[in-house]
Amino acid sequence: MNKVLHGILAVGFALTAFSSYGQNAEYPWSLGVGANIVSIQDDAVDAKASFGIPALSISRYIIGGFSLGVQYANNSISEGASNGGDLDYYSLDGIVKYNLGEGKNVTPYLFAGYGYSNFSEGNSSSEGTFPSKEVSKTVLGGAGIAFKISDQLQGNVSTSYRSASESYAYNHLQHIVGVNYNFGAGDADGDGVSDKKDVCPDVPGLKEFQGCPDTDGDGIPDNKDACPEEAGKAELNGCPDADGDGIADGDDACPNAAGSAAMNGCPDSDGDGVADNVDECPNEAGEATNNGCPWPDADGDGVADKDDLCPNETGDAANNGCPEAPKALLNFIGDENSKIFFKADSSSINEAGSALVNQLVALLNQYPNASVTIGGHASSDGSSAYNQKLSEKRANAVRDAVIAAGIAAGRVDAKGFGEDQPVDTNNTRAGRAKNRRVDFARRVDIAIN
Repeated sequence: MNKVLHGILAVGFALTAFSSYGQNAEYPWSLGVGANIVSIQDDAVDAKASFGIPALSISRYIIGGFSLGVQYANNSISEGASNGGDLDYYSLDGIVKYNLGEGKNVTPYLFAGYGYSNFSEGNSSSEGTFPSKEVSKTVLGGAGIAFKISDQLQGNVSTSYRSASESYAYNHLQHIVGVNYNFGAGDADGDGVSDKKDVCPDVPGLKEFQGCPDTDGDGIPDNKDACPEEAGKAELNGCPDADGDGIADGDDACPNAAGSAAMNGCPDSDGDGVADNVDECPNEAGEATNNGCPWPDADGDGVADKDDLCPNETGDAANNGCPEAPKALLNFIGDENSKIFFKADSSSINEAGSALVNQLVALLNQYPNASVTIGGHASSDGSSAYNQKLSEKRANAVRDAVIAAGIAAGRVDAKGFGEDQPVDTNNTRAGRAKNRRVDFARRVDIAIN
């Protein structure tokens, strides 16, 4: 009856172990099944080492290489009794195990424990797992080696010395050879990847992506995919690029038209440096300041109306969009002889000055778009403030004469410079006479309207 019970227990433990789902060495729970060899260490007993089955164990990894577990072994020791019969052997122990590091394929360990050993004669009529009441408290210590067979399966070899305290028990060696199956690691998302190895432990994923999903199926796991719900390219962090311009659609201002990074993914059809999506004239080169459109040029002279001083008259860029400059007028005002001189403390125009005024008026009539600025000057006689006012009177006197001759007031400006711009020394009478003037040569500005 005992042997039948032991067989049932062995089969039950073995089936439990073999039905365990995919385990890894990191899994904290371990079931073991194997065989044991017992050798009594007592000179009073003439017994050989005996081979028996089963040897069963279950343990739980705790922390820092330590595990706690329970171990059961069954054996039959020949020639062990004083009457020459067999001894039925049973043991049940609590075990503390410590791994001496973890190699890639081999892990040595030490263990110690406390439990019970039973040595009873084989002809005992008692029933049960421990048919004899002669159960001895036992202290044990030993060492073993676990070696990798597969990711879920380990081979195991151990030996221990067991010290039994009662007189009806024996100190003995116990050797176990078997296999262990590890299981029980957490898998919160149920994807078959343990939480310890699962980069995405709360979301079901794929083993090839360390437990992370690939929602869009682009071969890039969601945890590394910037666009997890849109299939994309690895070089764009998993984001799509509909127009193939190398810029992810999410960063592309024109996702359906191939462009350049400089234009935020948009094309520049007219090459004016303004992207088509903001270019109001995408097929005509223009200016960024005019929303990509060319500036109007009413007279078609190549000078935009905004810069053209003669927007309705064809001209040239050198002359600000106006026709050729009035050369005769420019020659007149640039001539060293085109100066009107005045007597000291006077703003009256003499005969020679009147002739120059008439010549200037004729030129302004010849060039109706021209306007001039007339500058008045004084010598250093008198105070600076007085000379400033005198120079303004002289400039205005010439201006008034020009206007009186029929030239529009808006075409003639007058400005006094006082004694600040002499053309000769003020230390001589002749030098001072040259400084009392209206000077067209140096102070005339031409503006074409």
